[in-house]
Amino acid sequence: MTHTDITEAPAPRNNLKLAGALAVLVVAMVGMAYAAVPLYSIFCQVTGYGGTTQRAEANLKGVIGREMTTRFDATVSSGLPIRVKPARPISGAIGTPETIEFTATNLTARPLTTTASFNVTPEKAGVYFNKIQCFCFTEQHLAPGETVKMPVTFFVDPDIDNDKDLDTVTEITLSYTFYASDNGGS
Repeated sequence: MTHTDITEAPAPRNNLKLAGALAVLVVAMVGMAYAAVPLYSIFCQVTGYGGTTQRAEANLKGVIGREMTTRFDATVSSGLPIRVKPARPISGAIGTPETIEFTATNLTARPLTTTASFNVTPEKAGVYFNKIQCFCFTEQHLAPGETVKMPVTFFVDPDIDNDKDLDTVTEITLSYTFYASDNGGS
């Protein structure tokens, strides 16, 4: 005598439940993908992770005697026909607001639109680097052959002096990377 297994087809009701669960999962995953960037940005601003700087209106904590040198760096995305000259390094007492200028020149005979992202090294110092005014994430429109000055006003938070991981740091570098804007650079 032979025994044959007979498999019953799943009920249509079970298929509908499975399809509904999968649809909810897909919607949740898409929602998480959209939320990931803003949530990561908030995390970086709060913790200074990845060299993310802070925003401030002014330095309300005063100036301390410890000196800090701030260096500036600029990188231009390949294929973007602009020349960017960073500011010279500056040194001063921590907490002193400083204003420096980057200079960008459009090397073409057509208008260009760029934007820049930034980071601070060492990364742990990012939480103490406060920008009062900055051109970052703002589209910069350059006419053919035009040279523009892009100011940055910043200060290093005196609380850096209380961070034992940074007590030997004497230099911070603010780096910008310039890209063509979303509209293709023109």
